[in-house]
Amino acid sequence: MPEHFQLIKTDTVTAARRGRLKTLHGVIETPIFMPVGTQGTVKALTPAQIGEIGTQILLGNTYHLNLRPGSELVRDMGGLHKFMGWNGPILTDSGGFQAFSLAKLRDIRDDGIAFASHIDGKKLFLGPREVMTIQSNLGSDIAMVIDECPPWPCTFEECRRAVDRSYRWAKECKQIATDNGFLPSGHHVFAIAQGSTFDELRREAAETLAELDFPGYAVGGVSVGEPEPEMLKQVGATTPFMPADKPRYTMGLGTPPQILKMIALGVDMFDCVHPTRVARNGAAFTPDGLINLRNERFRDDPAPLVEGLDNYTCRNFSRAYLRHLVMSGEILASTLISMHNLHFYLDLVAQARAHIEAGDYATWHRAWVERYEAGERAMLAKTAK
Repeated sequence: MPEHFQLIKTDTVTAARRGRLKTLHGVIETPIFMPVGTQGTVKALTPAQIGEIGTQILLGNTYHLNLRPGSELVRDMGGLHKFMGWNGPILTDSGGFQAFSLAKLRDIRDDGIAFASHIDGKKLFLGPREVMTIQSNLGSDIAMVIDECPPWPCTFEECRRAVDRSYRWAKECKQIATDNGFLPSGHHVFAIAQGSTFDELRREAAETLAELDFPGYAVGGVSVGEPEPEMLKQVGATTPFMPADKPRYTMGLGTPPQILKMIALGVDMFDCVHPTRVARNGAAFTPDGLINLRNERFRDDPAPLVEGLDNYTCRNFSRAYLRHLVMSGEILASTLISMHNLHFYLDLVAQARAHIEAGDYATWHRAWVERYEAGERAMLAKTAK
């Protein structure tokens, strides 16, 4: 077992795992959810509020932080942790996803990705050396390699090229980081396995990257437009071929049921903008599904968002008050609901850890998902009337 990751327990019915990941800025208990702070901030929340709800690790983004304010400025200001006032671990995505999401503004080449900035059109190039240098400047605890995320759907030949290119870039990233001392002890580089919907390419990507002996591995290229069953199939086609003694991370998703289903497939780490994005639109997570606080039925509802959930929002405010804030366009609505939604996710993975340790994860997660999805169906039925 590598020094940086300890596998504490594996579920006997599912592939769920309970682990512990050591980084320079702290220890992370897995499975874990990472709030997204793309530009050095989790929208609407202060670092103190993020810490209060039990956040263990945040996510930032190489592409965005290099455009604004610039990685060299962040370096000169003492690194991203000091710059944003967060003392815990930080994982930074390399910018490979932006090659997918900003497809009209980029050109993928064998040596990297050339972008036109979405802000002002300024030219930007991200190759293995650039992404490793930028993440070194940021002081990332976990730095992701640059990869090519193929769209969905894509042809086998298109995916084949993306997998081959991503492998070459991953190999270069690790060599560059090693040769230049970019990532000293306590900082880790994670590889990303692509493969779209092609099981054989998923397996090949995972196995060839495993041979390079990275400290951790991610499943990339999921939740890019494909239906949920296909997304879960892709994750399930990848994780069995990743090293069992290294952390596994599925990038950029999902809903609470999706996270529990992916934990059952052997995933340890998750990130997603969903909890804060829907919060800014007045929606909140509950064990019975996502509720829209704009609905008239919450106008005089005295209950908290979730009874007994120990966060500042649920301890102090009613659904009626939160609806009032949403309907009035008050900024405080985004703060309070974002805090609740992120805590809901963090509490969910904490429950998952406890049930993996107790040995009943399989039955617990199925019952939890069934309740949540039944609640969603009931709410949709009410809306349709």
